[in-house]
Amino acid sequence: MSGNFKVVGLLAVGAVAGALTTMQLQATARSTLGPLPLEEMQQLAAVFGIVKNDYVEAVDEKKLISDAISGMVSGLDPHSQYFDKKSYKEFREGTGGKFVGIGIEMGMEDGLVKVVSPIEGSPAFRAGLKSGDLITRIDDTAVKGLTVDQAVKRMRGDPNTKVQLTVFRKLENRSFPVTIVREEIRMQSVRAKLVDPGYGWVRVSQFQDRTVDDFARKVEELYKQDPNLKGLVLDLRNDPGGLLDGAVALSAAFLPEGTVVVTTNGQIDESRATFRATPEHYARRGAGDPLRRLPAALKTVPLVVLVNEGSASASEIVAGALQDHKRATIMGAQTFGKGSVQTVRPLTADTALKITTARYFTPSGRSIQAKGIVPDIWLDETADGNVYAALRMREADLEKHLQGADEKKDDAASKAREEARRKVEEQLAKSKEPPKPLPEFGSTEDFPLQQALNQLRGLPVVASKTVTERQAEAAEPAKR
Repeated sequence: MSGNFKVVGLLAVGAVAGALTTMQLQATARSTLGPLPLEEMQQLAAVFGIVKNDYVEAVDEKKLISDAISGMVSGLDPHSQYFDKKSYKEFREGTGGKFVGIGIEMGMEDGLVKVVSPIEGSPAFRAGLKSGDLITRIDDTAVKGLTVDQAVKRMRGDPNTKVQLTVFRKLENRSFPVTIVREEIRMQSVRAKLVDPGYGWVRVSQFQDRTVDDFARKVEELYKQDPNLKGLVLDLRNDPGGLLDGAVALSAAFLPEGTVVVTTNGQIDESRATFRATPEHYARRGAGDPLRRLPAALKTVPLVVLVNEGSASASEIVAGALQDHKRATIMGAQTFGKGSVQTVRPLTADTALKITTARYFTPSGRSIQAKGIVPDIWLDETADGNVYAALRMREADLEKHLQGADEKKDDAASKAREEARRKVEEQLAKSKEPPKPLPEFGSTEDFPLQQALNQLRGLPVVASKTVTERQAEAAEPAKR
């Protein structure tokens, strides 16, 4: 399976690691302690005592408790998680859209860090880094051989500390050093531009704290450039999800007020809810309606939503709502299939529990758990077909995933996918050339985007002739 993750990482898909959070945040942990199973608690205490006293080396008591909690939660499903101090800090940085670093959107190309785009106003932007630049060294460490995570950790650090990069600029065929001072970066989860006269492209890469505000600002700018937009492409490809209120707000931007966006259902009362396209269901307390300045034309502008196997969680909520209300044409590939909601309950100031509390359903009552949103029009990744689709993991591939509606185990389908995955891996292993990255989203070489524009213009669309719907599949029983 390591080959799968290597290629997925190379493509910066992020579905497996990132599609874990359609979240509601709660300020305090609820007191839900009921009668405890006495015999089992005594066993737990006995094991703790034996390990503490009899293990070959001294063990940290706090680590033992932390590991016990982690084990309890990780056995539930792939998306429930105990956050210790370090992981909770990283989690809050991810959802808050803030981190300390140099400020680039990055991918990997030929084993090197590729600057997809410097974040506007960031240290990297001010230092003159450009899209397409390749980072070959980080301080004294060669990038070749590092994983994406290792490269990211070396570029991040404490505020006001320096990092020296060696940059290769293809267009100028030269390498040069650049020293950058790290600072707090606000990630841009929304990009937008006019791709053609009369047609706009808005990409949402993740649902973070500032996503809705950034979305509203970017759409305003589009309409200032062209008040008479004839069509819009909402690009949710590889969007791994994020905050639930962001998904509700983004859907509300395109739907009539009061329209049902998503419903949730779980064991406790607060997990059973209906979220509508109304400010009370998405606006932050005291912040007002972030969509109030959007032009009324956004409610009726012809709309295409692009999705793929990496579109998960909150992005699936948006696609499902717009599809059910026939507000948009969904184009691309079948989505990840994460149909559950997690709630984050702080335990202390530095630790928390992220636990699955509900399943969500599209306005028509569909559960997409372990299945995903099926597009209205199937598209291949490139004009030559799908290159890496067989390697992409989905919810149904994750161990202990929640069972979907009408889910059944299909051994033949599983074997067929494993065979397709094996063939792609073998071809990549035999190839002397590294796998060619897919074109950057939003570029003129972006095949699915060009087909979406054709759909909006009323021109012929090159739909996929080979991809078929992947049914929901049951998880194998956990082995004890």
